Amino acid sequence: MPSSYNARSRARERNGVLSRPEFMSLNQPPRGGGSDSRGSTRRPSQIKHQTSQPSEEPNENGNKDRVMPEEDCMQLNPSFKGIAINALLAIDISLSKRMGVCANTTRSWGGCRSMVGLLALTGHGITWIIGTIVCLTRSETLAGQEVLVNLLMALLLDIMTVAGVQRLVKRRGPCEMTPGLMDCIAMDTYAFPAAHASRAAMVSKFLLSHLVLAVPLRILLVLWAFFVGMSRVLLGRHHLTDMVCGFSLGLLHFSLMESVWLSSSTCQTLISISTLSF
Repeated sequence: MPSSYNARSRARERNGVLSRPEFMSLNQPPRGGGSDSRGSTRRPSQIKHQTSQPSEEPNENGNKDRVMPEEDCMQLNPSFKGIAINALLAIDISLSKRMGVCANTTRSWGGCRSMVGLLALTGHGITWIIGTIVCLTRSETLAGQEVLVNLLMALLLDIMTVAGVQRLVKRRGPCEMTPGLMDCIAMDTYAFPAAHASRAAMVSKFLLSHLVLAVPLRILLVLWAFFVGMSRVLLGRHHLTDMVCGFSLGLLHFSLMESVWLSSSTCQTLISISTLSF
């Protein structure tokens, strides 16, 4: 009996997991005189450096497979939020490219490119700033000068804010196009948010609030703001989401300017300072 029991125990040891070659190191005592019973004295930085390196493990055929660290592996189970955002961005890019029918002369609406570009020019920042300054120099009433000075401040606020967000996001348009000279002057070189849409929404809301206009003119002003934003999508400069965010940002600029509205005396002081400076 003892001999058969010893034979069975030795067979179990040979067939055990710890007797395999890859687990032989677990049966050996720790090396080096500087290590104690708790393990080796390697620094955590050294351990972290070793674990970040790709390792090689033998497969069933005896060949070594390269195993990448966990931080370099692709996430195979993304969240529902990430899937939804990626799907919406893909739809936005696809629709924007299809709607860019005036991006070049080879598109279906390539012959209307100059007309659509002229419509977009009516919402350009440089155009509105020059026009506001010209009207301000010719205005003779205090109320008109007050409205024009606040409109000029709103335009400057819109240009600086949109330029800052564009520089931060750095999103390109659906069609790779080089920005024009006026776009570089107005710092409108990126796509998100759409500067023309933001400016058109802010100006239309501003004029509707501070000018007495007939109903047909009010409708035309709203349609003008919408088509100015759409013109940049047709030209392939912006995505649909850029236009929507531009409209929202323009309305936010209007609300902000209404909350910090400059009084008539402040406007006259600014006008006198600018006149003396020139």
